[in-house]
Amino acid sequence: MTGQGKIQSPRTDEPPRVTEAERRARAVLLRLGEPGDLVLARFVDHHGAEEAVEAIRSGTFPSRHLGGYQARLATADGGRDLERGERVGARLICPGDEEWPPCLEVLATAGDIDGRGGVPLALWVRGRANVRHLSERACAVVGARAATEYGTYVAAELASGLADRSIVTVSGGAFGVDAAAHRGALAAGGPTVAVLACGVDVPYPRAHEQLLEWIAADGVLVSEAPLGATPRRPRFLVRNRLIAALTAGTVVVEAALRSGALNTAAWAQRCHREVMGVPGPVTSAASAGVHRLLRDGGAVVVTDAAEVAEQIGRIGEDLAPPKTGERRARDDLDPLARQVLEAVPVRRGSGLASIAATAGVSADEALAALGHLLVAGFVEQQGNGWRLSARERRTRKHVSTVVRERL
Repeated sequence: MTGQGKIQSPRTDEPPRVTEAERRARAVLLRLGEPGDLVLARFVDHHGAEEAVEAIRSGTFPSRHLGGYQARLATADGGRDLERGERVGARLICPGDEEWPPCLEVLATAGDIDGRGGVPLALWVRGRANVRHLSERACAVVGARAATEYGTYVAAELASGLADRSIVTVSGGAFGVDAAAHRGALAAGGPTVAVLACGVDVPYPRAHEQLLEWIAADGVLVSEAPLGATPRRPRFLVRNRLIAALTAGTVVVEAALRSGALNTAAWAQRCHREVMGVPGPVTSAASAGVHRLLRDGGAVVVTDAAEVAEQIGRIGEDLAPPKTGERRARDDLDPLARQVLEAVPVRRGSGLASIAATAGVSADEALAALGHLLVAGFVEQQGNGWRLSARERRTRKHVSTVVRERL
């Protein structure tokens, strides 16, 4: 069974103001425990963040982890962290802030995996966009780091198509499917969210330093790890619950039988979100986990952005119609149009006769197909010739980029 998630609506009541003392306390607590620390979260929920810090300082905190908390408290300074955040362009948002996404509250009842879970104590955010606003129309696209060319292409196309429908792509900033999804959204002019397993000021992976900057310029980087924190294996798995909770649904593009993307799908099910999977070649080990998820009824099949939008839209009553009705999928083109499109040059305009000869069709057939492609936004006229449209050139450029990364 798939989840019963929905696009979250903004709250209408005015949230309580978070005091600076509480914000400093929550910054400290992020340094005392690992992300998803349920012991700290439950104490804060019942007594408050400032009280938790004081109980740890005084030695009255009721936990066998007290010694570890106290050791870390000796070097933790919430005020210093907030000042460092200002220097690196990051901010700490807490429950009660206007920017805090109410959709995260589902984690209070989503249980735990390996003892980690719950609503985060706070989130570090770096980027110009508002996390709450982005989460109101968002979908996760996740998959294998060691993705195939097929996987990166599909991820980029999905994210691009979602951006065309004003749906924000959320992923983890990693190699493979994650990077392809982020690039696809950015190439289509849409914001994207990267939920990290390290500090938002830590460029990880190092090869994605520029990509992370692009994401922050148009979207946001999010993490419950403190500033400067390096990634550790357990942090990736507990981070996945945030990806699931921030979105209306999760699409798994490629996943082997043992894959972190399947962990994200499990969190999505716990959060009552929609879970979707993109089938791959039956001979591909990279898709074996997705196929098992589909076979066991844990996900529904999707093959393009329109199907994803339909899936989460059917559940979320407040999912608005797409702002643009144009479909990007080449599969919508008839065989003749597809054949002619392949013959159109990327940048330098080419005449009708040349395109017809390259495509192996008559001039009349080529002209009719070009007219259709022009209306659909795939080509444009350059003087007396034809070339790919700016949108189609961007699409091919980002697909080539992720393929080069794979190689």
